[in-house]
Amino acid sequence: MNAPGSMRRPGGTKLKPPKKIGLDVSIEDMWLRLAHAISQIQNHNISKLSYEEHYRYAYNLVLYQQGDMLYHGVKKQVQSHLDKLCREKIIPAFPPGGAASVSSGIILPEALLNNSQSASSSSRTNAHSAASSSSTNSKGKGKATDFESDSDSFTDGAQDGSSGSAAATMSATQAGDRADAVARIQAGERLMTAIRDTWLDHRSCMSKLSEVLKYVDRVYVENHKVPSINRLGLEIFRDSVIRSAIYPIQIYLYSTLLTHIQIEREGSAISRSLVKSNVDMLADLTQHKPGMPSNQDPSVYSTDFEPAFLQTSAAFYSAEADRWLDAGDAAKYLAHVARRLQEEADRVSVYLKPETSKPLQHLLEKNFLAKHLSTIIDMPGSGLVTMLDEDRKEDLGRMYTLFNKVSEGPQTLRLGLKSYIAAKGKLINDAVTSQTAAQQDAPMQREAQDDSAKAKSKDKAADSEASTPQAATAIRWVQEVLEFKNKFDAILDTAFFKDTGCETSINEAFESFINSNKRAPEFISLFIDENLKKGLKGKTEAEVDEVLRKTISVFRFLHEKDTFERYYKQHLAKRLLQGRSVSDDAERGMMAKLKIESGHGYVAKLQGMLNDMKTSEETMDHFNKTIKNSHRPMPFALSVNVLTSTNWPISAQAPSCTMPDTLMEARRRFEEFYQSKHNGRVLTWHANLGNADVRVAFKSRTHEINLSTFALVVLLLFDQTDATLSYSDIARATNIPDSDLQRTLQSLACAKFRMLIKTPKGREVNKDNTFAFNSSFTCPLARFKIQQIAARVETAKERKETNEKVEEERKNLIEACIVRIMKNRKTLGHNDLVQETITQLSARFQPTIPFIKKRIESLIEREYLERQQDDRGMYNYLA
Repeated sequence: MNAPGSMRRPGGTKLKPPKKIGLDVSIEDMWLRLAHAISQIQNHNISKLSYEEHYRYAYNLVLYQQGDMLYHGVKKQVQSHLDKLCREKIIPAFPPGGAASVSSGIILPEALLNNSQSASSSSRTNAHSAASSSSTNSKGKGKATDFESDSDSFTDGAQDGSSGSAAATMSATQAGDRADAVARIQAGERLMTAIRDTWLDHRSCMSKLSEVLKYVDRVYVENHKVPSINRLGLEIFRDSVIRSAIYPIQIYLYSTLLTHIQIEREGSAISRSLVKSNVDMLADLTQHKPGMPSNQDPSVYSTDFEPAFLQTSAAFYSAEADRWLDAGDAAKYLAHVARRLQEEADRVSVYLKPETSKPLQHLLEKNFLAKHLSTIIDMPGSGLVTMLDEDRKEDLGRMYTLFNKVSEGPQTLRLGLKSYIAAKGKLINDAVTSQTAAQQDAPMQREAQDDSAKAKSKDKAADSEASTPQAATAIRWVQEVLEFKNKFDAILDTAFFKDTGCETSINEAFESFINSNKRAPEFISLFIDENLKKGLKGKTEAEVDEVLRKTISVFRFLHEKDTFERYYKQHLAKRLLQGRSVSDDAERGMMAKLKIESGHGYVAKLQGMLNDMKTSEETMDHFNKTIKNSHRPMPFALSVNVLTSTNWPISAQAPSCTMPDTLMEARRRFEEFYQSKHNGRVLTWHANLGNADVRVAFKSRTHEINLSTFALVVLLLFDQTDATLSYSDIARATNIPDSDLQRTLQSLACAKFRMLIKTPKGREVNKDNTFAFNSSFTCPLARFKIQQIAARVETAKERKETNEKVEEERKNLIEACIVRIMKNRKTLGHNDLVQETITQLSARFQPTIPFIKKRIESLIEREYLERQQDDRGMYNYLA
């Protein structure tokens, strides 16, 4: 043994080695004096003890090779003292009715119950000897006997209810037991107080004892690799008190702690500080494992208490989740889950240990959420569908936050969103389908249908704003889609915190149901058309621009953007040629939005149409100046729009129309002027697209009327005669095609302003009808417009023709795209060529793989491409 050196107190004061004692003080006497001092320390009688004297005793015992006797003697004396404290302080604090009296409804894990049975069995064997060795007081014996029966009743009862697992019911304060819960709390507090006081007393004694035996720690402990005096005290307390083989203190303490936690969960107040002091004690009691750093030794808290706490918590919350789900209110259930998560987080921060936080949270998420995701989503009357229907953003936000805590939660929520959007989208589409079918079943001109449409239009703003029933259907569909989209945009922003996964699912669902409506491209174009027309009531330019901006979000979902382009051209042409466009700036603004989405090429022809209108204005300015300077004034003001045929969706062959001489003269004079400026260009006149302002004198007054060019040509037949003309007479004189002539005569004789009298009366125009000028026509308006009767809704045959034209255009686009790719790449594999083609054309439409394959074969036949001889899946470009 090394000679003792100098020592320092914790404060840094240098200690001199004590003087050696001669053989006049025997080893046995030194130990007896030291043992007496230890007893005085344990009994808190230290005022007359000399620290230096007893330090010297310990020093000399170690110095004279008596360290083993000293170390084990201290250990035995500490054990004896703790055994005495258990009998005198802890055992009397056991609840009179046994552990069951403080743990009603709590079933502890089987491992702890086995420990309790073992302790109980040992106590029955040793109870009388333990009592007699500690005290002759008959009162102590009685306590030991009482404790034995209490322990038996608890463990037997627990085993009956547990079957090795947690109880089915986990309520510690069941109905009718609230008053008894107070008694259980008080009984539990007495036990926890006794254990806490015993623990604090033990720590205080061991601290003082460690000072006296400091030399033992420095020399004996270091040389023999045994626990320090302080650590020895912790181990003795762990094994003699908490894990006592004689007394079931552990089962009483754990049942008390778990019961208090559960009572607090059920709303009652407990002493959190008392629970914390006992939990801290369990965390301080560790079990050293060889080869592991001492700071990583597992504690009694982590090995014994935490598993029991988690197991009973799982049983409690599993049962609670079932009860709340049975109540059938998803919103209240989620609010309760959120509250429980916060409560448990607070509980960990106040009196449990941080390492419990993660497994406890996982336990809560598993029992409250992971097991019941579909049940919560699909709960009738309160699940996801109800929350979305009622726009309950707070509940949706809580659902999103909670579902994101479990692995399957986000996907379950996204599938629920997609299912909801698909179902609601189908309802929107089905309503439009039924309306469209009704429009196709009968002519729109029928009076009964007009009256019905007018009655319904009073209830819907879309109908009153629309120029035709077809437009009303389109407006209603787009408005419902926009409102639906706005609803989910708001939910995405406020409830789902702009989550990209939810946004993708929402967009996919909208894309699916929008494209399932085959008329979506036409409807979106009609909606834009109605919003860009003059005379839109109740909306400012800023409001119109906002509506169009939102419409682009729907346009973005379209697969068949080329079909939309065809309809948009038709509607834009009508707006421009009829002078109905709200403004050139509004038109160009809409085109700018389309350009951002689909590129410059998509709007090139649309911009060309606007440029043609501007050029036409400049041309008419020059023409009018020329007429003004000539000696032959025009009999009326003429306005001509000169259109580039490649830009406009107008047939190269114009409908026939024989115009009166007055109109023909004005036409010839404009042609002469135009040819003088643009020699070699051919003008094709489209009278069906024109309109006129004319003054008509009736008996009552003269009216200024705006009507179509066809209507003007028909009306001029009655200018110099009062004769009645048959349908055949009018057809021969005007040479207007039958379909156009019938609609023109309907607008003049069967609509609101009946300037012609039709015989026989009725809404339909037939070839055996006759017509006469209505000189008795009256109207309170000095100026009015006669609308051309619109054609019927596009029939299946007409739509088929439109689709065929679109398909033909797509063939050309696909072939042009393939040639561009191959010209750049020279050689390319089949799959790569197909994928690149789809990528480049996706902004206009979604080409199918078989369609692309056919176009490749066509290009090979026409020798634009060739297959490689050694690899038939590779293509070469042929210049």
